[in-house]
Amino acid sequence: MFVSLAVALMSSPEETPPSARPLQELLGESLCRELGVYPVPPALRISVVVPVYNERATLLEIVRRIRAVPIAKEIILVDDGSSDGTRDLLATMDRGDDVRVILHERNRGKGAAVRTGFGQAAGDIVLIQDADLEYDPDQYHRLIQPIVEGVADVVYGSRFLPVGPHRVLYFWHYVGNRALTMLSNIFTDLNLTDMETCYKVFRREVIQAILPTLKEDRFGIDPELTAKIARRKYRIYEVGISYFGRTYQEGKKIGLPDACRVFVSILRYWWGD
Repeated sequence: MFVSLAVALMSSPEETPPSARPLQELLGESLCRELGVYPVPPALRISVVVPVYNERATLLEIVRRIRAVPIAKEIILVDDGSSDGTRDLLATMDRGDDVRVILHERNRGKGAAVRTGFGQAAGDIVLIQDADLEYDPDQYHRLIQPIVEGVADVVYGSRFLPVGPHRVLYFWHYVGNRALTMLSNIFTDLNLTDMETCYKVFRREVIQAILPTLKEDRFGIDPELTAKIARRKYRIYEVGISYFGRTYQEGKKIGLPDACRVFVSILRYWWGD
């Protein structure tokens, strides 16, 4: 229901279809905004950057879900040296005009894939999307809303704000995420709840400003991005999201060495770019 409402209101108020106007009158503007139902400028286009590494089982489904979101978009798939047949799947999939594929010859890490995707992004808003189905593209309307309404430059989708379903998984992962977020906050003077979330959304101008300074190849990209947007005083918002986490048996990849790299990156980028 809510997705169909968002489709109906994806235009300027004067262009809202007659069938949608009674819904606005019935629900009221504030409730519509709370549900992520609001006018989206007709010319708005988003760039969805998808780092891909050994995601053959989920790749086609995540592309289908991204395409189903009723917002004009380009999808930038960056394969980071996959070895499970993902690259063969990319070669045969129906790309259409909205999908671009970029190949890394060897595995360099998520941060390197994100940086490559940022360099190709042409949309008004740039969004990071993992390929493993832990994050649901149905939430794009809520994520871009603060930017569309002109109050934010950057939006983080927080797994720790109370909204939507969350799979119950690893306690020590939760503790580690919260501890690293707190450490990052100490050095950036922010009050984020989820620094390591995949869902980071930017005005394109923000990406253009910080891309030349980005260095991290792996999961250190998260504290690096956070430190650099904080240092430049961009307006940052958080939006609660649902989260469908995976187990290691289902393909989860992040581990203790990645957490150590995140810790080092928090300290490194506290000193400067």
